[in-house]
Amino acid sequence: MIRTIQVYEIDESWDRFVSGHPDGTIFHQAVWRRIVERAFGHRPYYLAATEEGGIRGVLPLFEVKSRLFGHSLVSVPFGVYGGILAADPEAEKALVSAAGDLAARLGVHYAELRHVHANGYNLPTKDLYVTFRRPIDPDPEANFAAIPRKQRRMIRQGEKHGLTAAFENDAVEALYDVYAESVRNLGTPVFPLRWFEIIREEMGEACRILLVRREGRVEAGVMVFYDRDVVMPYYGGARKDAFQYAVNDFMYWELLRRSAEEGRGVFDFGRSKKESGSYHFKRHWGFEPEDLAYQYILGPGKEMPNVSPNNPKYRLFIETWKRLPVPVAKWLGPKIVRNIP
Repeated sequence: MIRTIQVYEIDESWDRFVSGHPDGTIFHQAVWRRIVERAFGHRPYYLAATEEGGIRGVLPLFEVKSRLFGHSLVSVPFGVYGGILAADPEAEKALVSAAGDLAARLGVHYAELRHVHANGYNLPTKDLYVTFRRPIDPDPEANFAAIPRKQRRMIRQGEKHGLTAAFENDAVEALYDVYAESVRNLGTPVFPLRWFEIIREEMGEACRILLVRREGRVEAGVMVFYDRDVVMPYYGGARKDAFQYAVNDFMYWELLRRSAEEGRGVFDFGRSKKESGSYHFKRHWGFEPEDLAYQYILGPGKEMPNVSPNNPKYRLFIETWKRLPVPVAKWLGPKIVRNIP
């Protein structure tokens, strides 16, 4: 008989189940719980469906009390994937029910489950996001040939301009500087530097930093997550005046090339909003979008939240944010980010 429990102390059996599930990600693992708790203090509710002492399903949730967006449960904050992982429909059903009971007990407006694939329980589903993933060929040249001609030309342009790339895993501040400038240019609040430091501390060898330099100056950088054979460039950015050197194309090619040489299996280019700039950038690289199914358990009388930057009510805020000096954005951004579910 399946029963659900709240797991207070995560042991290796949790991560072992996650690693063995085809939709399991680093965001389901215990390390993400530690990162979010340390950085923002959101309260975790980690649910497990068990049978005869063995795990049959898991659901990591965090309670987010936001002054801007209300009271919610999220699986998981700051992760593009999350939601239920189950070995069978019975375990999945038990976790949906347990999440609904928890949401009612806490009085949240909604519980958001960031599923890769929709479950079969007719939950309200948002189709705003897609992800881009592709197998990595063991031969770097085969990966290069798979990139459309225009983007190959951009990569060569970066090489001609003297761009160089190297893993500099302790260069958190250097990454943060280009990342903060990049997201400011998009009108997005930036995380605190401490967020990136905690990720590096907690993830260890599962997290690396690739920096791109020109004549010694850092022009771009990306924080990369590694989970089993999956490579995931997660937090990336570039200086606007370096776009003329095709710095982003060069950076992601260098990561893909090195990943092939290291024997990695999958390049996860990550989540994008449909028809956004990053969506088209990834399409131009020859990646095909896969729909993500963000599903919701709603409180009485509540509707699915719309905290997307595409929401017209945020347009003025975004345009104003783009004009902030970077030091101001670095100071103010972290005060806002902790309120974003």
